[in-house]
Amino acid sequence: MKVWILTEGGKNIGFGHISRCTAIFQALQERVVKPTFIINGDESVRKQFKGSISFDWLNDTEKLFSYIENADIVFVDSYLADYDLYEKISNIARMGVYFDDTVRIKYPTGFVLNGTISAEQMPYPKRNSVTYLLGTRYTPLRREFWDVPGKTIRDILETVMITFGGTDVCNLTPKVLKLLVDAYPQLNKKVVIGKGFQNASEIESIKDHNTELIYYPDAAEMKKVMLESDIAISSGGQTLYELARVGVPAIGICVADNQLQNIKGWQEVGFLKYICWYNNKDMKERLASSLKKLVYADIRVKMSQAGKTLVDGQGPSRIVSALGVV
Repeated sequence: MKVWILTEGGKNIGFGHISRCTAIFQALQERVVKPTFIINGDESVRKQFKGSISFDWLNDTEKLFSYIENADIVFVDSYLADYDLYEKISNIARMGVYFDDTVRIKYPTGFVLNGTISAEQMPYPKRNSVTYLLGTRYTPLRREFWDVPGKTIRDILETVMITFGGTDVCNLTPKVLKLLVDAYPQLNKKVVIGKGFQNASEIESIKDHNTELIYYPDAAEMKKVMLESDIAISSGGQTLYELARVGVPAIGICVADNQLQNIKGWQEVGFLKYICWYNNKDMKERLASSLKKLVYADIRVKMSQAGKTLVDGQGPSRIVSALGVV
């Protein structure tokens, strides 16, 4: 079976697309299928995924089509590809699968995959030629999150995880860490620093003796940090679903338009406390207010359960099964 996964990522746009495509890659491997990545990315991506093919497939379409000719399945995870390119891929491949988060375009014949919390309430058009895989039953999480041990909710709030993706383009990590160092020096702070961070030296200058800086963690290391943390302060991307799977109560700060519905959906089900956009002048005060509420273990227990109930880690397996891969 010939399977291709087309996506994009890098220091400027983050690594969320690549993370969820990795989950699909791993699920296909479990079915003894060897897919191939084609990634439109920068040097940071090329170093991380040495077995992938890397070029600007959005513009060099002739090269793309030569690769995917006679493909059985082509996955596309992009915020940049237009309808014409999707349609051409649909005509070349036996089956097209299109990641979507926002009903971005009207997709051609194939499968539309949206594993976000609010997907089933989005206004997707009903079409006989399109099959929709919607909601957290289909959240694509990496292999390390398929099986997760039970999480202990401590009576006392001891450890806070800070995670703003692989790039932290809004420079939130030092701001949040400074607040915690000044107001909560007794808390253990676990700070995730991604490969795309440009502010590592600033973060290092702020840390105190209770701060642990975790550089470039892989999925296994991320899961370990989550299991050790009582709460997480996070943006609204793919990491939220990993936090929900582990059961780490979250405080959300929105950094992009395409994250807002994600964050609000998790707030509605009780897993997350959404405080504001990254540039809100009252961000520090709102964050401090939410931290005071999460001191109480009974609140954290309810939030943890809300996340674990909705994300069970089996999304990748359900996706490939829905495509008929056995």
